[in-house]
Amino acid sequence: MLNRRRTPGMRGPVVALAVTAAVLALAACESDSGAGPRADKSAGPSVVAPGRPGEPAKTLSAEDARKALPDDSPNDADLAYARMMIEHHRQALTMTALAPDRGESKKVKALAERISASQKPEIGAMEGWLKSHGDDAAKDGKGDGGHEGHEGHEGHDAGSMPGMATEAQLKKLRESRGKEFDELFLTLMITHHEGAITMATQVLADGNNVRVEEMAGDVIAGQTTEIDRMRDM
Repeated sequence: MLNRRRTPGMRGPVVALAVTAAVLALAACESDSGAGPRADKSAGPSVVAPGRPGEPAKTLSAEDARKALPDDSPNDADLAYARMMIEHHRQALTMTALAPDRGESKKVKALAERISASQKPEIGAMEGWLKSHGDDAAKDGKGDGGHEGHEGHEGHDAGSMPGMATEAQLKKLRESRGKEFDELFLTLMITHHEGAITMATQVLADGNNVRVEEMAGDVIAGQTTEIDRMRDM
């Protein structure tokens, strides 16, 4: 399988979308061209596809334009990212679930609620994406930030993921109350978010699937904003 490298500022998806739009526009033109039998299909309208940086645009036939659409089949980096991020998010939910009863600050409690509300749907989206690509591995995970459901995939376990809290840190968080809880929660969650951003940035470089790229971009944007909020508390 081709393993193309991507960067956050890559042009590939833009070109792909442009070609896709051109193909769809062509199809619409063909369908609106009137009734009656068509002449030679190979002599139909052509498509102008944008070139890469520094390269001229190319004129393609309808068939060649369809073939030019890139293959965004998931590679190992895409699959590993989804599996790991599901487990990463699950630990965040474990931490946020402690805030209502243990926290003191209303801001911290509200933040924990926002994190939970955003990451639960993200877990569902990644599980759905994995299932659509024949991988139900993420469904076996536990919601308590444990190692089950991730060990054995790509040679990683929960402890190998950046930003994950240790069992000792989680134990201390569970045992803390009031201001002590708030401070420890913010410290651990900032580190946790920074780890998620590291993982998302890596898959933008190593992955191949456009949907994973979109999900990773959402993680980077959302969690960067939350880190800024936490640092101001």
